Amino acid sequence: WEVDPDYCEEVKQTPPYDSGRRLLDVMDMTIFDFLMGNMDRHHYETFEKFGNETFIIHLDNGRGFGKHSYDEMSILVPLTQCCRVRKSTHLRLQLLAKEEYKLSVLMAESMERDRLTPILIQPHLDAMDRRLRLALNVLSECIEKEGYSYVVEDDLQESPATDHAHTGSRQR
Repeated sequence: WEVDPDYCEEVKQTPPYDSGRRLLDVMDMTIFDFLMGNMDRHHYETFEKFGNETFIIHLDNGRGFGKHSYDEMSILVPLTQCCRVRKSTHLRLQLLAKEEYKLSVLMAESMERDRLTPILIQPHLDAMDRRLRLALNVLSECIEKEGYSYVVEDDLQESPATDHAHTGSRQR
């Protein structure tokens, strides 16, 4: 990803990323890793039995929440190159950027009753808000460059049969 600016074009032509949910799963994983500052994602696992219709299993998040004062932008390179995201992910990120649903506040609230509290110190929570804005900026640039309908894949439809605009894989 980091050495070839056109790597995503190759990935999008390669099974299992050329159809189904896998490419969008990788984009979600990329955003997740960036939000927590995980600079050590080398691989992911799947259930082979389900083929491309399985989901990604995120193992080994050990480097997450390491450096709160540094945002490793290379983590977002897959998102920057592919410029693809699920509508549900995009909407959730936008919601978590709003003051009334601020990611850091929701995270702090979710962990306040944990016996190990504090799990994350305030600088890590603040970093998540900052990184969320950076990820949304990347998506905004993608939408400006490629157009909303190319970048944002509508996964909120009632039935796949009702959407004729998004059938098959997209090609550039």
